[in-house]
Amino acid sequence: MKILHLDVKGAKIPVVFESSKQLPVAAVKLVFKVAGACRDGETAGLAAMAANILNEGTLSLGSAEFARLLEMRAINLGADAGFETLTISLNCLKEHLVYACEMLGALLREPNLTNEALERCKAVTLGEIAASEDDFDHVARCGLMEILYPKTPLAYANFGTAKSVENMKLEQVKDFIKTHLNLANLFISMGGDVSEKECELAAKAVEILPVGAVRELPKFSPSAKRETKEIIKKSEQAYIYFGAPFEADENERFKARVATYILGEGGFGSRLMEEIRVKRGLAYSAYARNIFAMSYKQIFGYMQTKNDKKDEAIAVIKDEFAKFTKSGVKADELAQAKKFLLGSLPLRQETLFARLDIAQNEFYEGKKLGDFVRELDKISALKLGDLNDFIARRAEINDLSFCIVRNEI
Repeated sequence: MKILHLDVKGAKIPVVFESSKQLPVAAVKLVFKVAGACRDGETAGLAAMAANILNEGTLSLGSAEFARLLEMRAINLGADAGFETLTISLNCLKEHLVYACEMLGALLREPNLTNEALERCKAVTLGEIAASEDDFDHVARCGLMEILYPKTPLAYANFGTAKSVENMKLEQVKDFIKTHLNLANLFISMGGDVSEKECELAAKAVEILPVGAVRELPKFSPSAKRETKEIIKKSEQAYIYFGAPFEADENERFKARVATYILGEGGFGSRLMEEIRVKRGLAYSAYARNIFAMSYKQIFGYMQTKNDKKDEAIAVIKDEFAKFTKSGVKADELAQAKKFLLGSLPLRQETLFARLDIAQNEFYEGKKLGDFVRELDKISALKLGDLNDFIARRAEINDLSFCIVRNEI
C-alpha cells in the first residue's frame, strides 16, 4: 500500500494504491471531498440527487444503453453521495480496465443532465422518502439528528425531503456537479491486478474536470441540551434513539473505541445489553456506538421496547451512562474487550478491497497509512487506569438527548 501522485493539468492528485495479482480484477474510486450533503445548502438532498443523475449514463448514450454496455463486460460503475464526500466507484475485470476507464471519462465529460433523467431520479427518491416514513428506525434516527444538529444539513436525511426533491431544478443539479467535481478536492483509490503505470488511465478519465479551488469542510457540534422528542406512529414497539457529544481527541480515539465497546457496542456482555435485556427483559437488544467523522463526532445508541416500558428504558440508559463515567470499567471487562477487538479487527484486512477501504479512510482523515494496525497495538497496551481516566473525563456523554417513536399509550 502506498500513496502515488498523478499530475493532471498541474494539479497533484493523490492515489491510494495497492497492486495484487491474487485475482484478475481492478477497482478505481474517485473521492471528491467536501462534496456530500454537507454542501446541500438550502436544497436538502441536492448532493444525493447529483450522485443519482450520475448513475443515469451519458448524454450521448442515455441511461439504458450506457448500462447495457457496462453490463456486457460485467463493469460496475456508480456514484454515491455521503455526508462529506461524493464518490464514483468502478469495479471490473482486469481485461476491461481500459474500456471501463474510458466509460468513466465519458460519464464525467457528458453526464446525462436532462430533465427526463432528473424526473426519473426524483420519482425514485420520492418513493424512498415515502417508504422511509414507515421505517420507524429511520424516523427515530432522523428525529434524533434534528435535536442534536438543528438547522444544519445533519438535521435531515441525505436524500432530502419530499418538498425539497419536488422543487429541485435541473440547473441546481448541473451547478452542483460543475462546482463540486473538481481536481483540487479529488483523491483516487486504485488497486487490484494493476500497475502503477495504469494509474494514468484514471488520470486520463478525470482530465476533463476543472482544477477548481480547495473547499473547507464545515464542522458541526451536537447539542448538549438533553432534549426529548416523541413522535406518535402506529407502532407496536417504542423505537428509542439517543445521542450526546463525545469530545474524544484524535490521539485518544482508540480509548473511545474500547470504552464504547464495553458500554454498548459489544452485544452480550456490554453494560447496556446486560442491564436492559439480561436483567430487566426490556428489549431484545440495545447498543451504543461512536461516530468520529471529520465534520462531527458523537456517541449514539438505539433500542426497541414495549410502548409502556419506554420511560423505564430511558431511565436505565441514563443511569448506565452515569455509572459508566463515574465508576469506569473493571479489569475483566477490559480484557474481554481487548480479546474481541484484537481478534476481530484484523479480519477486516483480509481482502485487497478491504485494505483499500481502510487505507482510503486513513488518507482521508489525514493519518499515515498503517494507522489501523498501530491503533491495535495501542489497544493491546492500554492499561485499566488510563482507560478509566479517559472515561472519567468524558462526562459530556451524559448530556443525552432522546427521540422516541411510539404508539399512543
